[in-house]
Amino acid sequence: MRFLLDAEQRAFADSLHAMLAAADTPTVIREWSRGDHKSGRALWARVAEAGVFALAVPEAYDGVGPLPVELAVAFVELGRHAVPGPLVETVTAAALLTGPGLAKRFLSPLAAGGTMATVAATGYALDGDAADLHLALSPDGLRLSPGPGPVRPCLDPARRLTALAPGGELLTPDPPLDDALTWARLATAAQALGVGLALLDTTVAHVGQRTQFGVPIGSFQAVKHRLADAKIALEFARALVFGAAVTMDPADVAAAKLSACEAAYTTARTALQLHGAIGYTAEHDLSLWLTRARALRTAWGGPDECRDVVLSRAVGRR
Repeated sequence: MRFLLDAEQRAFADSLHAMLAAADTPTVIREWSRGDHKSGRALWARVAEAGVFALAVPEAYDGVGPLPVELAVAFVELGRHAVPGPLVETVTAAALLTGPGLAKRFLSPLAAGGTMATVAATGYALDGDAADLHLALSPDGLRLSPGPGPVRPCLDPARRLTALAPGGELLTPDPPLDDALTWARLATAAQALGVGLALLDTTVAHVGQRTQFGVPIGSFQAVKHRLADAKIALEFARALVFGAAVTMDPADVAAAKLSACEAAYTTARTALQLHGAIGYTAEHDLSLWLTRARALRTAWGGPDECRDVVLSRAVGRR
């Protein structure tokens, strides 16, 4: 299958890219990592105004979706600019709150960006200190948590993990976990792809300027090979991400997440090596993308878990 974005989808990506490029996201990320959410919330409002969260919400509840391909387009750009906040979790919350009563109660504010949601699937929630809606998956179903606990350190300082307070209102004993996980993994895969693409672009620019022996290091064959490997991995992942967005098959989405996150992580390692010592400093903006690539690799299912999903389908078809 030959899959290409149409003119409207490309224009959507270009508009998001232009808006985020003008937003000075490195400053926003650093403020967010310190617990200062003012600039991050302002950027969140602009992302919502562009219609990103409405893509996961049905039209009946003030959304424009569900439109998984357009959502993937948006999350590639959000990843490319390393936008902080519980972006994937807000999309996941929309997928969890699909029951008639719950949808009417929660989905319109999620689509409009007035509500920032987080979801605790395995004990900790992302950015619980910033979120307005705290959902916890418990043995008895989906609960509305009373609020967040203390912030826990994370490899990516802009991903602030918090435990959620126990108890709270039981929203539904049987939430649509499979659908929600599929949406979460698709958004994470697209985000990781964007992170990898940004790392590759930054590194290509760097090796074209940094010189050794009087020539740019980008002219060295070994450097070219490393960058070519990263480019191939990212382009292969891009096809899987958008193919999975078309089918929304859980195994396809798991394969896309595995491919995109591994490609981004490989590109991060290449970027770090080719930047040299400067790449290890927290002061350099590169670090904001390096840590994001590593954190996304295990978010909403690590490599082994995604491989198991893909292999389970393969075995089942024999």
